[in-house]
Amino acid sequence: MELWKSVLFLNSVLLLVLFFGFVSCQVSIPSKQDGFWYENRNAKTDSILIEAFFDPVCPDSRDSWPPLKQALQHYGSHVSLVVHPFPLPYHDNAFISSRALHIIDKLDAFATYRLLESFFDQQDKFYGKATFNLSKASVVDEIAKFTSNAIGNSNYAAIKAGFTDPKTDHATRISFKYGCVKGVYGTPFFFVNGFPLPDAGSALDYKGWRKIIDPLFSPAGQWKN
Repeated sequence: MELWKSVLFLNSVLLLVLFFGFVSCQVSIPSKQDGFWYENRNAKTDSILIEAFFDPVCPDSRDSWPPLKQALQHYGSHVSLVVHPFPLPYHDNAFISSRALHIIDKLDAFATYRLLESFFDQQDKFYGKATFNLSKASVVDEIAKFTSNAIGNSNYAAIKAGFTDPKTDHATRISFKYGCVKGVYGTPFFFVNGFPLPDAGSALDYKGWRKIIDPLFSPAGQWKN
């Protein structure tokens, strides 16, 4: 029995290696970096970089955002964040909501995180029974209206047109493929300075972020309040 379990485990690992290798070979290099910079603040050479892979309709992604945001406010410009949308295939309307983020980022990059927080606050509108009997076109229309209301303007026509723009479709696919290349398999998934954190798929509280980030500061190796 133990031998059989070992064989199954090795087969699973081999399949994952082959899958990620296949994705790596198939993804063309995009013209710009993927992701949305928090407060449009790109990483400096001396700042700590957090990469977060979020699904807008994932409850665990939702729960992980407030403590991460609190940590970002605490460290200020010493820490930079870039969020990559990673639409999980088993979450209803994850791809459409992730595409909405790309559409808004193109129209008004300062509104991207406001829309992400709106999705987190009202996730129940876009999965399960709420959209079970709706066509894809109807869901797109509902998300376009939601997006327009969430960012505080009436630019509904431009947002709706974004869902027929092949560039936003491509950008959303690139986000997912980038996550696959990085070995992301669930959300939330975090990297700090390029290295993955353990316990992927689980929310990390504020104390957890302090425990991870504080020791990274030099020369003392501890963040000073």
